[in-house]
Amino acid sequence: MAETHVLFVEDDDVIREATQLALERDGFRVTAMPDGLSGLDAFRAQRPDIALLDVMLPGMDGVSLCRRIRDESTVPVIMLSARADSIDVVLGLEAGADDYVTKPFDGAVLMARIRAVLRRFGHAGGAGAGERGDAPDGGLLVFGDLEVDTEGMEVLKGGAPVALTPTEMRLLLEFSSAPGTVLSRDKLLERVWDYGWGGDTRVVDVHVQRLRAKIGQDRIETVRGFGYKLKS
Repeated sequence: MAETHVLFVEDDDVIREATQLALERDGFRVTAMPDGLSGLDAFRAQRPDIALLDVMLPGMDGVSLCRRIRDESTVPVIMLSARADSIDVVLGLEAGADDYVTKPFDGAVLMARIRAVLRRFGHAGGAGAGERGDAPDGGLLVFGDLEVDTEGMEVLKGGAPVALTPTEMRLLLEFSSAPGTVLSRDKLLERVWDYGWGGDTRVVDVHVQRLRAKIGQDRIETVRGFGYKLKS
């Protein structure tokens, strides 16, 4: 973790300084910014390994900042929201965030979420993919016009490349490893988000929506009351 560079954008001085100190004590290198515009400038200049963005920011709100970051990079993004039931949580996930933490947050929870995100981004096709067994044609899985290269971590739809974030790629790998099998939201949280505890299933739902928009709306089927499955 000593090499991990965190961009932390938070307008509350007390929260920003206290969280920065906690992150640095845990071995992270931190760039802390007080507003969205300076946060975007810092992101472009320094290219951090992960971004923590408060939803409510002056100048440019956290959702807009997340969207700008996602336009330029697949770097992991965690949103910080003051209310668990806020529409801002969903808006942040739809903008491209990979996870969120509700304020006020426990430092240990934030560290655990950061490590979970970094683990899956550092192994976007790693340990999880290795557990899926051998795929035919050197790791190539084909579902109609959708091709998933589980070794090269590439996806084609109708022969055209599909740009997925690492989280979206891991989600697709879970579905493609067991086409036709229903995967519950809790199981996807455990496998894709590395949650060893109960999590908010809205994270799954929004990412499935984003994945559908990229690979085809009818490719992933909702099984009411149970979860989702990839049509084989």
